[in-house]
Amino acid sequence: MDRLGNEPGNEPGSGPGSVSGGMPGAGIVHIVDDDEPVRDSLKALLEAFSFDVRDFSSCRDFLDRYDGNPKGCLVLDLHMPVMSGLEFLERHRGDLHGMPVIMVSGRGDPATFARAREAGVIAVLEKPFDEDQLIDMLNGLMPAAA
Repeated sequence: MDRLGNEPGNEPGSGPGSVSGGMPGAGIVHIVDDDEPVRDSLKALLEAFSFDVRDFSSCRDFLDRYDGNPKGCLVLDLHMPVMSGLEFLERHRGDLHGMPVIMVSGRGDPATFARAREAGVIAVLEKPFDEDQLIDMLNGLMPAAA
């Protein structure tokens, strides 16, 4: 079960009709994480599954470079300096134009996860998280290629 109460196999993208990899051109997975090795390994993993990936070292970096296109998904670290992932969502959720958000966290508590849910996060995955679960979620969230 993820931190928002989804049972394995019931998260977005699982079940009939799921695909085994991303669809190039269908959308972008945006990774925001201040930990460069984590960001680089996550980017390499997702690219190995054919996802189009952009990575950002901070929420400010993402805001400065995000083009406003909601096709895709945001994988957002909870704990970052200057502005946490949760603070970012509470201040800028409207700027995402409905883009789904998966939050990742090395630590957290029930109150923080409840705030994340209220801010519109669809799942919180605790580090180290199950890579297959993330891939399945992203497959279900990414728009189909035209």
